[in-house]
Amino acid sequence: MQKLRCIAVDDEPLALELLEDNIRQVPFLELVGSCHDAFEVMDLLHEQEQTVDLLFLDIQMPGITGIQFLKSLQGQSSAPMVILITAYEEYAIEGFDLDVVDYMLKPVAFERFLKAANRAYELFRLRQQTPVEVTATHFFVNANYALVKIRYDEIMYIEGLKDYVKIYVTSARHPVITRMTLKGIEQKLPSQDFMRIHKSYIVSLDKIQSVRNLKIHIGEAIIPVGEQYVEDFMKAIGEN
Repeated sequence: MQKLRCIAVDDEPLALELLEDNIRQVPFLELVGSCHDAFEVMDLLHEQEQTVDLLFLDIQMPGITGIQFLKSLQGQSSAPMVILITAYEEYAIEGFDLDVVDYMLKPVAFERFLKAANRAYELFRLRQQTPVEVTATHFFVNANYALVKIRYDEIMYIEGLKDYVKIYVTSARHPVITRMTLKGIEQKLPSQDFMRIHKSYIVSLDKIQSVRNLKIHIGEAIIPVGEQYVEDFMKAIGEN
């Protein structure tokens, strides 16, 4: 049986503990992490090498609500399924408008939890049988205590700095800085449009203005092509 990789999200410690216990009781669910707010979820999703299939997401959380975080996932092809959990019934319509799998009111009995989990598993199996291609136009990153939208067509290049990256976009004078690895953000980019050309740089192939002596000119930036990337880069631009 293929398991759904899950993250539990709730700012209340006791509610989070109960949620974790419920997940562990269901054979087809695998708990890969627990979070107290949306920012922790963002970081955890970036750290995961494998896809996260399902979020059990509380709505009322400090900083960014579950609904706001759910909206930030819209349009991402790798976005997990979401089951909302809250003490407030008035969010139900908005939740279903955002294509959540289910909506559970606290306190959640295990029977109700199991019903929601089964619904997610059935949807997961259907998607495996009939994959749907979704073309994403953007993704979100955590920057300056907010979720910032990054459009693929605005990215010029990305610079890696240990555990942080700088994303240079056409719509802003200054780069967007977010806590993320270059490898992690590379996985979010369409491979046909972006290429890693140095251990510290990813570039948008469409934004390259010129290449001279293995140095790429994009806007005002001059970016070197690393030795180990030269062959693949020259093939990508049709020069090999």
